[in-house]
Parts: sequence; C-alpha cells; structure tokens
Amino acid sequence: MTDNTDQDTGAVRVDIVSDVVCPWCIIGYKQLDRAAAVTGVPADIHWHPFELNPDMAPEGENLREHLAAKYGTTPDQSRKARARLTAIGAELGFTFDYADDMRMVNTFRAHQLLHWATTQGRQHALKMALFGAFFTDRRDLHAPEVLADAAADTGLDRDEALAVLADGRYAQAVRNEEFFWTARGIQGVPAMVFNGRHLVTGAQGAETYGAILNRFAGQDAA
Repeated sequence: MTDNTDQDTGAVRVDIVSDVVCPWCIIGYKQLDRAAAVTGVPADIHWHPFELNPDMAPEGENLREHLAAKYGTTPDQSRKARARLTAIGAELGFTFDYADDMRMVNTFRAHQLLHWATTQGRQHALKMALFGAFFTDRRDLHAPEVLADAAADTGLDRDEALAVLADGRYAQAVRNEEFFWTARGIQGVPAMVFNGRHLVTGAQGAETYGAILNRFAGQDAA
C-alpha cells in the first residue's frame, strides 16, 4: 500500500472518503490492503475527510448513548455490534478495544491535522495512527495533545502539529474538501473511488476489492 506522495507505476488510485472514528472505514481499508497483497496490484491511497458527527459537542458523547440516540440501537444490539467488529478487526490484524465508557468525539481537528500531514508526505501513516489511537487506545481525538502525540509517533513535528491545530490554518481547506465529496453524493463512509471512475461504498470485503483492483490494474486514472 502506498501513501499519496509515493505513487507506484501501475498502481490503482483509490480515493477513500472516511472518518477516523468510523469502524467500518478501518475495516474496509484493511480488506483493501489484504486484496492488494493477494492480487499483487498496488493501491495508491488518497484519504479524504468526512465527519460522521460534524455537530458533535467538544466534550463528545458516550458511544452507547450516541448510537442509541442516532440509530435507535439498544444496549444489547450495541454489545453484539461491538463484538462483531472486534472479531472482524482481529481477523484483519486490527485491535478494537471497546469499553462501556468509550466516547464518540468531534473529528474536525483530526482532519485538519491529516491535511497538514498530506503536505508532509505522512498522511497515510497519521491516518493509521489515529485509527489506532481511537479504537485501540480509546484516546480523545478532539484533544490537541492527543493529536500531536499521534503526529509525533509518525515522525511529524509535535510542536508544529500543535501550531497547526491552534491557528486552524487548514480548517477552510478541510471544509472545502468535505463539501467536494458530499456535493458528489457521498453521504456515508467508507466510500472508495477506484481510478476516479468506480465508486464502492461500505466495507465490501477483500474478495470484492481484489476483483476491482484486477479490473483497473494498469489503467490510468481518469
């Protein structure tokens, strides 16, 4: 799998619209990654912002309460869904460590930091670090210190990360990119666009992604 500053010859470009608090986004990516390994077709990944909860308060909400209010999910349904996600993640090499006090958070700051990381050639590394920070370590991705720690863990400058978040220099760029995708009909994530011409929504499995990679292998992106 390649970052978006390092495109491989013959790679299939995959634009992934996602949020870092979306469990199916990391599952979908891991399935895609497995498909690329099995088929031998490299994927040139470009991550794009999407906020599942753009109006979320800074303090966030209890995850179970949030899901109940948003989707009508009962506590039993929530437990079963988390168990299913945990099992799927483990099979793909990703650890979900859910807890009853886990909180859903606002991710606008995280997307700003990811935009900055793109300019530094570290977007993919930071995206993976943020997925792990939220789902595995249960850290607050709205907190600047947490985001700066994740940036530092991927080789980015921690002080500069804090400065990026403090002055909001990429806030409008993120808003513009979010609008670009929602204006094109993206209302749920993950949404993957292969070579600029084939949209797949949801985590569809390694077999499906493998077939798509083989289909577009060697073709130039539109």
